[in-house]
Amino acid sequence: MDERLKFVARLLEGENMAPLCREFGISRVTGYKIFNRYKDCGLDGLHDQSRRPYRNPSKIPFQIERTILQVKKEHTSWGAPKIRDKLIQDYPMIKPPAKSTVHAILERHGLVKKNKKRRYKAKGTPLSDVTRPNGLWCADYKGEFLLGNRQYCYPLTISDYSSRYLLACEGLESTKSIFAFSVFEQVFKEYGLPEAIRTDNGIPFASPNAFFGLSKLSVWWLRLGINIERIRPGHPEQNGRHERMHLTLKKETTKPAAYNFLQQQDRFDHFIGVYNHERPHQALGGRYPGQLYTASGRAYTPPDEPEYPYHDRSVHVTQCGRICIGRRKISLSQSFAGQNMGIREVDDKIWLVSFMQYDLGFFDEEEGRVVPASNPFVPKV
Repeated sequence: MDERLKFVARLLEGENMAPLCREFGISRVTGYKIFNRYKDCGLDGLHDQSRRPYRNPSKIPFQIERTILQVKKEHTSWGAPKIRDKLIQDYPMIKPPAKSTVHAILERHGLVKKNKKRRYKAKGTPLSDVTRPNGLWCADYKGEFLLGNRQYCYPLTISDYSSRYLLACEGLESTKSIFAFSVFEQVFKEYGLPEAIRTDNGIPFASPNAFFGLSKLSVWWLRLGINIERIRPGHPEQNGRHERMHLTLKKETTKPAAYNFLQQQDRFDHFIGVYNHERPHQALGGRYPGQLYTASGRAYTPPDEPEYPYHDRSVHVTQCGRICIGRRKISLSQSFAGQNMGIREVDDKIWLVSFMQYDLGFFDEEEGRVVPASNPFVPKV
């Protein structure tokens, strides 16, 4: 509002439209629109205008909506398809609304029985106890804390399980996966790939609403041939070596915290050098982690696309997490966005969906989503 007012005031003082538009960073079309709105409506014309259309061609008449609700009241077990068919039979002279429109009307009036949202309940996975470098890495966020400039810092830490070598400690702005991707990719390029990574069940390592808790980050690890280990919820002792390092990290780098991210990262980098090459570890017989750790022989390279020679076909998951087969859209999970999946008919019109060697779930001709199969990451008893 203030900027528009300044713009119009300078036009009224006699300034030319073209140079004024350049100064304000707008096109002349926008400039004339603002000025004409002022001439037509005065100061009220400079407020934000509603973008709601004058009419909604898709909105059905209230009489039809009332009829839909009446049919539902008389036949409480009927769903949108049956109610729509009833409208076609009783009122052939009107254009019938789509099934989705009927369903939306019922939902707005609280007449749709909600299905419980599919949610993965974290249980943890079997944990290994390796004695060789890069057999297992541990990753976690040391709890967030405030910097001196009142910004929150989220340190992402990665360590080698057997040697205790601290591979990374990066102060990040949040736990969003885009930041974690960058840190892990840099560590993979520098040290190679581990055989497995152990984390808790929090974001971005896991996703509570996705198949078996898989997040975009953990799907990427699987693509790279890295196995996933997860501790049981509420049992941080299962990642005890890493948690113990966090206590030392907190004491030596965050009490008090630095003023900004650059200063705090300088502390983290100094801590890594001391922790790996100067600080004796009692659990290592007084040796330094740097004396035991060696980089992985598995170099980081972008993974090849998975192939499915034993499936009926390969399909691509859209950015909204769906599998498209013809005009059908089957909901899967956004964690697999951009990935290739294999589908195979395992029974009459029942299809199995697989990602790499992992069988995820099933869908049929009518269901618009994939129903989870047995968890492929937990051994069957």
